[in-house]
Amino acid sequence: MASARTVARGTFTTMTPFTAPAFTARSPFDDPMSVRQILFGFRGRVPRKVFWLYGVLGPLLVTVMLEMLLGIVGVSERGAEMVTTLLLVWPCAAVSVKRWHDRDKSGWWALVYLIPLIGLLWTLITNGLLRGTPRPNRFGDDLTGAL
Repeated sequence: MASARTVARGTFTTMTPFTAPAFTARSPFDDPMSVRQILFGFRGRVPRKVFWLYGVLGPLLVTVMLEMLLGIVGVSERGAEMVTTLLLVWPCAAVSVKRWHDRDKSGWWALVYLIPLIGLLWTLITNGLLRGTPRPNRFGDDLTGAL
């Protein structure tokens, strides 16, 4: 007889008292929003964790790696910065817009970032530190804890 109970993010199954229990973990890729939707779509909402991973940490790592590789190949520093910026504008804008949606604000608020210094601080504090709407809003369901 098999019995199953749910543990954290998976199913814990035991067959007999003498066999090792089998644990089927839930894949981190079983998210309600795919990476493609996170990086390239402007609809929906994302929680703070996704903002920090896909909107701050990911682009920083890509920038460092890409500029190093382009420097090795012989591309000028200015050229490497331009290529990196052009490559990351769309994904960063998409994550930022969805984060503003999570705060129940229009995606146009992402343009606040363009205000020198104040815009950067405002965006990081509002999108990175403040929780989004704790219930469904006009942009979709609350995905905190789901992503």
